[in-house]
Amino acid sequence: MDRSDLPDATDVAAAAARLAGVAHRTPVLTSRTADAATGATLFFKCENLQRGGAFKFRGAYNAIAALPADRRRAGVVAYSSGNHAQAIAYAARLLGVPATIVMPQDAPAAKLAATRGYGGEVVLYDRYADDREAIGRRLAAERGLSLIPPYDHRDVIAGQGTAARELLEETGPLDVLVACLGGGGLAAGTVLAAEAAAPGCAVWGVEPEAGDDGRRSLAEGRIVHIDVPKTIADGAQTQHLGELTFAILRRGAAGIATASDAALVDAMRFFAERMKLVVEPTGALAAAAVFSGAIPVRGKRVGVILSGGNVDVARFAALLQGS
Repeated sequence: MDRSDLPDATDVAAAAARLAGVAHRTPVLTSRTADAATGATLFFKCENLQRGGAFKFRGAYNAIAALPADRRRAGVVAYSSGNHAQAIAYAARLLGVPATIVMPQDAPAAKLAATRGYGGEVVLYDRYADDREAIGRRLAAERGLSLIPPYDHRDVIAGQGTAARELLEETGPLDVLVACLGGGGLAAGTVLAAEAAAPGCAVWGVEPEAGDDGRRSLAEGRIVHIDVPKTIADGAQTQHLGELTFAILRRGAAGIATASDAALVDAMRFFAERMKLVVEPTGALAAAAVFSGAIPVRGKRVGVILSGGNVDVARFAALLQGS
């Protein structure tokens, strides 16, 4: 891959311009309790309060808005376990673009309902037996649609990078930035934002303990493919990094940590009880790694992206109750 294929800070700036007045500039919250427990100064970027309930709206809107008018008219197709699905459907509705979304049969009911509610046509598949990427490519070819994958797309990565860009604009330089890691779109975009605004900042990705393909990929210098991981972090049940995201993370990430499902529940409980925030399991990945000590943060200024809050109420309650 030629380096010129990769998005950079200018793409993140262009995305910020497209998203201005459309995406929420989500709040950055602090907690003295969390600071005392970690020995760090933590800044939580609350993308669980973003339109559509997750950071994914940024990349989805930016990617659709960047399409030529004729391709927008033809429509888009995406594949996603939930948050990218909702984001594409929502952004497409705002832009007047038809959207088809390939989603797993076992996606959370709230995410399926929201995607359909935003006007997206949902095509279901079995995540343990079918290839969602192949289904997406087939639909794109058959219907003349533009395929917008959930992470390995220049404009998607640039859009996701606007969350960290806003965080740095509000806090000033940080020592560490932490983002969840599935396919790598948010973490890669965070690297791009940090390279421009805080060159000395260490960017960490956090993935589920059961699905550490990203950590292994950086260690082995190649993209490692795994089986679908069994984890409550449904938004990070990816099987591999993308070509673009791997290249960016390999160049600019300080490291990749993991968080257990138990640590995710502990983090979710903290946000619910102490900060009055609903954070979904995937959205708690970054914070869980910081809270558990998996990432060295003592004495540092640390940005933590809470990536989403889309979780069924019954599921949320059951997780916090330990059932």
